[in-house]
Amino acid sequence: MKHKTIIEPFKIKSIEPISLSTEAEREAYLKEAHYNTFLLNSEHVIIDFLTDSGTSAMSAEQWAGIMKGDESYAGSRSWFAMKKVVEDLTGMEYILPTHQGRAAERIIYGYLGGKGKTFISNTHFDTTRANIEFSGAEAIDIPIAESSNFSSNYPFKGNIDTEKLKEVINTREAENIGAVIITVTNNSGGGQPVSLKNTKEVSELCKHHNILLVLDCCRVAENAYFIKHREPGFEHKTYEQIAREMFSLADGAVMSSKKDALVNMGGFLALRDKKIADACSNLLIITEGFATYGGLSGRDMEALAIGLKEVFEPHYLEYRIKSTSYLGEKLHEMGVPVVMPIGGHAVYVDAKKLYPQIPVHQYPGQALACELYLKGGIRTVEIGSVMFGKYDKTGKLIPAPMELVRLAIPRRVYTQSHIEYVIETFEEILKTKSSVYGYKIIEEAAFLRHFTAKFEQLLN
Repeated sequence: MKHKTIIEPFKIKSIEPISLSTEAEREAYLKEAHYNTFLLNSEHVIIDFLTDSGTSAMSAEQWAGIMKGDESYAGSRSWFAMKKVVEDLTGMEYILPTHQGRAAERIIYGYLGGKGKTFISNTHFDTTRANIEFSGAEAIDIPIAESSNFSSNYPFKGNIDTEKLKEVINTREAENIGAVIITVTNNSGGGQPVSLKNTKEVSELCKHHNILLVLDCCRVAENAYFIKHREPGFEHKTYEQIAREMFSLADGAVMSSKKDALVNMGGFLALRDKKIADACSNLLIITEGFATYGGLSGRDMEALAIGLKEVFEPHYLEYRIKSTSYLGEKLHEMGVPVVMPIGGHAVYVDAKKLYPQIPVHQYPGQALACELYLKGGIRTVEIGSVMFGKYDKTGKLIPAPMELVRLAIPRRVYTQSHIEYVIETFEEILKTKSSVYGYKIIEEAAFLRHFTAKFEQLLN
């Protein structure tokens, strides 16, 4: 018998209380946070979909591994456990541990970047772009055209446009390209996967022009799921085999292990080239820690080594993707404009379409993030012109290509009843959508402004 109900393939062994608040209380909390969901206290949040990064629930095996953590400064057992798992998965010789993904980004893109350099990606995420631009380099996004058609069910909207890639290489010249970066899955592009066919085409172009290809692999297991179930020829391969094949096409890999390694802290940089690895190791030691811990405790490395194996378990991945799809499909059926097909780690709502009365310079995505918190205590994040907008020389906003709100679902944390609660909250969102107004920024930082920006509510 095939059951319709999606069940969590695990038992709950430890719980954390949720503080249930009223809408009046949440209105005060939101005002105190200057209408920025990042500035809310977690104890005032009922369902936290702000990010899937570092928010996973760890397994009994991972907690047992934590107790075995070897905290030796150099050459600890825990480092060698982590190193072996990462080497086996990536096939790369040089592994540099970091405290999280953005540290690995800062090291590799700081080394490869600088004024006059260009980095090309399907879509750079916020920290990736910030680290590249902070070095003085330029970050260019070239997703395929299908990525902007939110209603299309094209299976691999995360792909890079290879024709545009050829154009950018020709115009910028290969020696000025710091790296081509493939982000799997394409987080800023709606959590959409990248095909192996596209990865192979990009890899061949990079090899032809002697350009470094880097895999931003923080959700590589989820991407492998989509390849197995959507790309012909991979039906009989395991998820781990598919991931290894993708790594084999790259020269380096950056991972925030806080996603698909199921840990609360950790990351790594993996490389094939010794010269680059030596230079990055020096930067690692200066800024993170010694080369065999890189800002991580031994217990963190033990948990990471275990989690990077657990994430490829078929029952876990099936539950993970299907539970996310359940939420997205239900919202779609209700008339909520979501990015289709539903991605693996998150559901993305098209706030521009939901709130046509709010112009982009009044940030419709921020308005929806605030409404979700007010109506249901649900914390989400805007992925639009707050996160990626820029200003021209006159100070006028240059909007982002899309105005999305991401509902990023922590791994192994929430149950089906929590998801049903989110669906009920969206019913109220739809009822009141015509009476929602936008916001204006009253204070912001030069880089990654969405983390700390302060907003003011517009009432007409």
